Amino acid sequence: MLWVKAFHIVFVVSWFAGLFYLPRIFVNLAMVPADSHAERERLRLMATKLYRFVTPIGVLAIGFGLWLWFGYGFGGGWLHAKLTLVLVLAAYHVWCGRLLAEFASGGSTKTHVWFRFFNELPVLVLVAICILTVVKPF
Repeated sequence: MLWVKAFHIVFVVSWFAGLFYLPRIFVNLAMVPADSHAERERLRLMATKLYRFVTPIGVLAIGFGLWLWFGYGFGGGWLHAKLTLVLVLAAYHVWCGRLLAEFASGGSTKTHVWFRFFNELPVLVLVAICILTVVKPF
């Protein structure tokens, strides 16, 4: 099970790296002047490739996490809270995909400031998940 735990950690770290960087690309996309088509296309292509890259990584992170859960049989309120936050993170990932589709279909109506705040959500989720997993407060 230590191998499973190691791979779970690797994929979680990789997934979070993608979820930290993807909205940052959205910030830059929202700031691109309307007449700068090449820059917009380059950023959109970067975001698309990153999203396609981290999606299976997120699936693997969740899969290895489920394997750990079923293998160790953890229980308790902390785990329910953590699983809820993992669902929030998965929904955030899907939301990023929808925002990317908005940019692909002509642009987003949201400002770069909105995306800067949006970019902070996975940081808060990461802090909460780490505290729940290590401290197990309930």
